[in-house]
Amino acid sequence: MSSSMSTGSIVELQRNSSKWSTIVESITKLERKIFPKHESLSKSFEDELRKKNCGLLYVEFDGDVAGYVMYSWPSSLSASISKLAVKENFRRRGYGEALLKAAIEKSRTRHVQRISLHVDPLRNPAVNLYKKLGFKVDNLIEGYYSSDRNAYRMYLDFHPQ
Repeated sequence: MSSSMSTGSIVELQRNSSKWSTIVESITKLERKIFPKHESLSKSFEDELRKKNCGLLYVEFDGDVAGYVMYSWPSSLSASISKLAVKENFRRRGYGEALLKAAIEKSRTRHVQRISLHVDPLRNPAVNLYKKLGFKVDNLIEGYYSSDRNAYRMYLDFHPQ
């Protein structure tokens, strides 16, 4: 799969950005489309983003949000990827991987030791992407998303340079 990202660029959403509300609105719509209701952050998305240790990177394509990754660093030791989503018609083009790599880099610059995330084991493309970038499965958490949906907890450790 050789996909170039030359058509979209990764942008970090800045709190004082004039595009803040437009971008948040696009992402909220995407959230509703992609994730089951109880998993979608669409209601609390803006509140999450305003937390001081939360970041959001997105890919813009012709003024449209093609995908985004939301991450946070609750402590100086660890970061977590809370959301990674790519719009359906933009999938399989390398955007998810580019976003994930960018979030890993951002976390690395904060000198965290570990990045963790939760993923539905049935979402094969997502699990494979995380593994490709070095994440390992820590364990299976039963009923993480809902009574009948589990999650893998995955992590990536950085070794002190």
